[in-house]
Amino acid sequence: METFLGLDYPTLWFLVVGALFSGYAILDGFDFGAGAWHLFLKKEKSRRIALNAVGPVWDGNEVWLVIGGGALFAGFPVMYAAMFSSMYIPFMLFLMFIIFRAISIEFRGKEKMKWWKKTWDIGYSISSIMLAFLLGVVLGNVLQGLAIGENYVYKGGGFFEFLNMYAIMTGVTTLSLFMSHGAIYLLLKTEGRLYAKLTILLKKGMIFFMVSFGITTLYTLLYIPHLSDAFKNNPSLFIVPMMAFLSIANVPRLANKRKFKMAFLFSSVTISLLLVLVAIELYPVLLFSTLGEQFNIDIYNAAASDKSLGIMLTFVAIGTPLVLGYTFFVYRTFRGKVKLDEHSY
Repeated sequence: METFLGLDYPTLWFLVVGALFSGYAILDGFDFGAGAWHLFLKKEKSRRIALNAVGPVWDGNEVWLVIGGGALFAGFPVMYAAMFSSMYIPFMLFLMFIIFRAISIEFRGKEKMKWWKKTWDIGYSISSIMLAFLLGVVLGNVLQGLAIGENYVYKGGGFFEFLNMYAIMTGVTTLSLFMSHGAIYLLLKTEGRLYAKLTILLKKGMIFFMVSFGITTLYTLLYIPHLSDAFKNNPSLFIVPMMAFLSIANVPRLANKRKFKMAFLFSSVTISLLLVLVAIELYPVLLFSTLGEQFNIDIYNAAASDKSLGIMLTFVAIGTPLVLGYTFFVYRTFRGKVKLDEHSY
C-alpha cells in the first residue's frame, strides 16, 4: 500500500474528508445558528440585519458541503453508498430544507406585505433549525452504528428508524452548538439594541448547549461503549477531549468580556475538536455495523484504489488553496457591521 508522509492513502483521505466537513460545520454552522434565532428577533429591522449578516456568505459556505460530499464519494464509494442508502430519509429531508431555506432568504424581500415576510421568516428559521438537527441525527447514527449486513447492504427497517434516542440527542446538541456559534457571529455583525438582545440570547444558547452536551456525553459513555475503545488503547489521546472541554469553557468566559472575535475563534475550535473526537472514536472504521464487527465498513474496505486516491490528493493540493483563498476574500470583503441599504434583503 502506497504511503505519503508516513500515512497510507486511505488514512490521508480520511483526514481530507474530515477537514472538509469540519470546515463546513464551522462555516455553515454559524449561519444555521443565526437562522435558528431568527424568530426570536421581533422587529423587522432586526430580522433584516440578521439576514444581511449571513446574506453574502451563506451560499459560499455550502461549497464546503459539496466538496466534502464529493470527496467522500470519490475516496470511499462503499461508505457513501451504504450511508446514503441506509439514511435516505434524513438526507432527502436535509436536501428539502436546504432548498427551502435558500428560497426563504431570496423571496422574503420580494414583496412588502407583512404576511409574505412572516411566512418566509418562519420558513427560514424552521429550515435552519431542521438542517442543524438533521446533521446531528446523521452523525448520531454514524457513531452508534447501523444495521449493515453482508455485502455492506442495509438490513434495517422502519420509516423513522434513524430517529433513535441517541441520534435525537446528538441532533439537539448539534443545534444548540450551532445556535451559540451563530449568536456570536451575529454579535460581530450588529450593534445597538439588536446587539444587546443577542448578548442575552447567547447566554441562553450557551446554557442550552452545556446541558445538551453534558447529557449526550454521559449517554455516550454509558451506552455506546465502542466509542471509547481508542482512548482505552491509547490514553495519550485523552488530551483531545481535555482540549475540547477547555475550549468550550473559554467561549462563555470570552463572551462575558465582550471579546466576541476570540469567542468566535474558540467556538470554531470547539467544533473542530469535537469532530476530531468523532474521528478518533471512529478510526479506522467509517460505519459501525450493529449486526457484527465483520460487517463494519472501514477506510480500507471502503476506499478507492491507491492510484485513484493518489491522483485525487493532487487535485486536493491544487484546489484547497483556491477554496481557502475564495473564502478569505469573501469574509474580508464583507467584514464589519451590517448597514442596510436599498440592495439589502
